[in-house]
Order: sequence, then C-alpha cells, then structure tokens
Amino acid sequence: MIELMNQAIAPLNWYGLITTFICGGIVGLERQLCGKPAGIRTSTLICMGTYVFVVVGSSMAGAMGDPSRVIGQVVTGIGFLGAGVILTREGAVLGVTSAATIWVLAAIGVLAGGERHAAAIIVALLTVGVLVGVNILESVFIGLQKGVHARIKMFRRSQDGEGTDGV
Repeated sequence: MIELMNQAIAPLNWYGLITTFICGGIVGLERQLCGKPAGIRTSTLICMGTYVFVVVGSSMAGAMGDPSRVIGQVVTGIGFLGAGVILTREGAVLGVTSAATIWVLAAIGVLAGGERHAAAIIVALLTVGVLVGVNILESVFIGLQKGVHARIKMFRRSQDGEGTDGV
C-alpha cells in the first residue's frame, strides 16, 4: 500500500510534500495572525508549488535540459506574484515585507525540492523569527518607527479616524 502511494506521487516524495506543508504553514500562520496578505493557504501553496516545479524539472533534466532553468523561471514568476502584493498609498509603500516573504517561501520550496528538508525547516523558522522579532523590536524601540514606518502608522490612524469624525 505504501509503495503504491509512493509510486502515485512520483517523482515527488512524502518528505518533500510534508516539509513544504509544515514550512508554508508555519510562515503562513504568522502572516495570517498579523492580518497580512499571503496567509496559511497562500504560503503553503507557494512552497508546495515551487517544490513540485523543482522536482518535476529535475526529473526531466536528462530529456529536457537544465533544472537550474526551472528554478530561474520560478524566481521570475514569484517576483510577479510578490509585485502584486505591493501597494502605494499616499506616499507609503505597503506590502514589501509580504512580497519578500513570498520570495523566501519559494526558496524554501526549492530547498525541499533539492532534498534539503532540514535546511527548509530552518529557513522557515528563521523567517518567522525575523517577522516576529522585528515587530517586537519596533514596538519596544520608538527609534525604529521613524521614516516610512511612521508614515504607515499615521496612514493607518487616518484611515481608522475617517469614519468617526465625519471627514
């Protein structure tokens, strides 16, 4: 039965699929809890999709060419997906962190596709560490809230206040 299941998903393997599911879920959970784009579903699908492209591209390398070309095309496609979450509102650029996170999610899928499952999990945990850690630092140290972060904070306050004061 197990051998039949392994054959059914070939050239993929269960370790890679589970790794991408866990990694995408970990990063996506943090994004979803913060109310950001690319939550659990999107993050998991980006990791798994990249994994599938890399593994299938590598398995066809002998007949169709170089697997690094598949990775290059994935990076290009992910760049377009990331660009779609970046917005500009009243001089503030929003969504750059979400776009960068999408890029890292694809890198995690590439690691899993290269059978570097431990590295993929470590990168996912480091990614969550950066996302959570910088939020903590910004809330503790007022000096980190200067520049664009201060404008975004003021923009969000003005959006919340529009409906309450009749403006």
